Amino acid sequence: MARVKKEVTQFICQNCGHRSLRWLGKCPECDGWNSFVEEKIAAPSSRVAAAHAAEPNRPLPLSAITEDHNQRLLCKSQELNRVLGGGIVPGSLILFGGDPGIGKSTLLLQEAAALAAAEAPVLYVTGEESAAQTKMRANRLGLNSANLYIQAETNLDEILAAIKQLQPQLVVVDSIQTIYRPEFESPPGSVSQVRECALAFLHAAKANHIAIFLVGHVTKDGFLAGPKVLEHMVDTLLQFEGDRDHVFRILRSVKNRFGGTREIGVFEMRQEGLYEVANPSEIFLSQRKDDTSGSAVICTMEGSRPILVEVQALLTPSNYGVPQRVANGIDGRRLALLLAVLEKRVGIRVGTFDVFVNVAGGVRLDEPAADLGIVVAAASSVRNAVLDPRVIIVGEVGLGGEVRAVPQLEKRLSEAAKLGFKSAIVPKYSLKGLQKPSGIEVLPVEKVDDTLAKLL
Repeated sequence: MARVKKEVTQFICQNCGHRSLRWLGKCPECDGWNSFVEEKIAAPSSRVAAAHAAEPNRPLPLSAITEDHNQRLLCKSQELNRVLGGGIVPGSLILFGGDPGIGKSTLLLQEAAALAAAEAPVLYVTGEESAAQTKMRANRLGLNSANLYIQAETNLDEILAAIKQLQPQLVVVDSIQTIYRPEFESPPGSVSQVRECALAFLHAAKANHIAIFLVGHVTKDGFLAGPKVLEHMVDTLLQFEGDRDHVFRILRSVKNRFGGTREIGVFEMRQEGLYEVANPSEIFLSQRKDDTSGSAVICTMEGSRPILVEVQALLTPSNYGVPQRVANGIDGRRLALLLAVLEKRVGIRVGTFDVFVNVAGGVRLDEPAADLGIVVAAASSVRNAVLDPRVIIVGEVGLGGEVRAVPQLEKRLSEAAKLGFKSAIVPKYSLKGLQKPSGIEVLPVEKVDDTLAKLL
């Protein structure tokens, strides 16, 4: 008599994917509480058996491997091409994340319709809408293509069968958290389902030499939902950022095996869909008021692109025991550091002030080159002094109050000169070998005190 295997279960953390044979209240890996869910261990799937039956991939010397010269798929949006490193690489798996309602599905549906052709169709898999609802969204966006195929399906086997039958050049899966593999009893969106489905799409992309976009949900903390291995598995990870109360959206490359990871694309949300912004600096500065204190213009580098943005600061005497520190668009700890430098090294007392700092347009500043502009904006607000509206400020601030050098200064100055700025406050140590563009005066500074003396 054949022995019946006892069904084995395990508990998996839905935050980080840690496995345990028993339920735990707190995950030992990510310290998450009440995150373990019981899942049954599935039997080996036919995919594993087929992999063992196929001819193994034997190791080859590097000199014997032929390079793939297939051209990239050029998207309709030049901003998306920029972020991807020049277009979509055939055979790549791309994870597209962002907050709900930010415009992920809108952008991908627009690009899918633009890329669909008779000899190279595009498959759009929707697991959150019906085919009729997707058609309604396409009509609102003014999209109509006979070569764009819509499949309202969440079963992974059905989707893979459609890919094999249709042989599209591009597949969009919206979203990976809704797809399930039938042999796993865990619900869609669980760690096991997301991991296994993403692995199946990775094999499909490489085997069929097609590009696959996976739309991913994010948690309330802003991180991509699902196991961390999902981010390691994909070739490219794109993050769609922006406030739903603003019309601008920023597409950022977090990981890219075929291009840079500092590039961004800027889009504007309209009733008819997402439109690319070719000159974001001009848009971000279009509503700036020249006669307001606490306003400074800085130039930040996003990959190879210089972008001019306005930094606003408002400092008022605090009416409470503990002054407030509110930072929108910059790191709050970085703001606290710069305020400490302003008080200790410059002598401007801000310890009893409520401090509010905002980067206009919904842009987030991550590089230290914005430090000097933030400090100057704060000092301008305290003294209620208006800065020259035609000057930009670039520089990193050290703890000693010194202004440190920043990279790619020439590109920053060229962008400022193109937009009509007449002077630039820059670190003295960045002038070595600098080719100054015409039409803009360069004012070097060594310390924060020197900067305030020149401007205020």
